[in-house]
Amino acid sequence: MVAELTGGTLIGLAAGLLWLGHGRISGMTGVISSLFLLARLGQERRYWSLWFFLGLILAWPVLVIIGFEADAIVITDSPLLLIAAGLLVGIGTYIGNGCTSGHGVCGIGRLSVRSMVATLIFMTAGILTVALMSALNLFMESDAL
Repeated sequence: MVAELTGGTLIGLAAGLLWLGHGRISGMTGVISSLFLLARLGQERRYWSLWFFLGLILAWPVLVIIGFEADAIVITDSPLLLIAAGLLVGIGTYIGNGCTSGHGVCGIGRLSVRSMVATLIFMTAGILTVALMSALNLFMESDAL
């Protein structure tokens, strides 16, 4: 419970700092697209995305170094399911004009009705996907759902 509260607090803190410091919403879609624009256009004002992304990548090794332990979560080892999931998430992110972090964390925090609707749709789709995969027995047997 402490790890979840700490993680949620850090996510909120990072989102707030990015909003206050750069006026940017910390949705991962925006961060990743800004990285591609930075590489393509070399725009100095987009360096925030590089630092934000590096922070995401380096957080886990730092936690391991300081002694944090977590159980591994394995949903599937099927490359086909992983590719399909990635494509569906990418398409959904494009259609929804953002991802769960942008809409769910930042949009709801700004009381955006569009983000509330998008988050409700994301959550409903996730619940239905888990129910369908469970019904079709597509999860690995070692998973505890």
